Amino acid sequence: MNSVACPSCCSIIRAKHRSVSRRRAQVRAMRAIVQRVSSASVEVEGRIVSEIGPGLLVLVGVHESDTDSDADYICRKVLNMRLFPNETTGRAWDQSVMQKNYGVLLVSQFTLYGILKGNKPDFHVAMPPQKAKPFYASLVDRFRTSYNPDAIKDGVFGAMMKVNLVNDGPVTMQLDSSQPSRNTKDGMEEP
Repeated sequence: MNSVACPSCCSIIRAKHRSVSRRRAQVRAMRAIVQRVSSASVEVEGRIVSEIGPGLLVLVGVHESDTDSDADYICRKVLNMRLFPNETTGRAWDQSVMQKNYGVLLVSQFTLYGILKGNKPDFHVAMPPQKAKPFYASLVDRFRTSYNPDAIKDGVFGAMMKVNLVNDGPVTMQLDSSQPSRNTKDGMEEP
């Protein structure tokens, strides 16, 4: 007996497969929103707890599956991103925050892993606070060890913060740690 596929059933199956593939291909990595700033500060309960002049404001979202290698990647990439002009040569996008000897303000922001379910945000893929707090602290330590400790500032983990910034440019970049073993099959990117 020959079976004949129903065209409408096939299109439903293909749509479901694409949806599952998209969910599997979603980023499962540490996320950083990097903003080049003229100045930035963090205020908690009416008091400024951290501030920098020129440099980078980095909002950090920690995924539940993040590891030390994700933190290493984000630290290395942020400190070496060429987001600043070189006044000597006139070249734009030529120097890193370290070459300019500028500040870095790190702010933990679990909402970077918010997913809307209807109109309500869901944060279930963000690392739970009891695990995220020491992990984030280790990320701040990595930055301080890799650069000038006095140039690295951060907010207050878990606090209600007011983040003030003067975005220079504006320049804003999104950076996700690379994790091919989690995002791909056998090291090959999924469509």
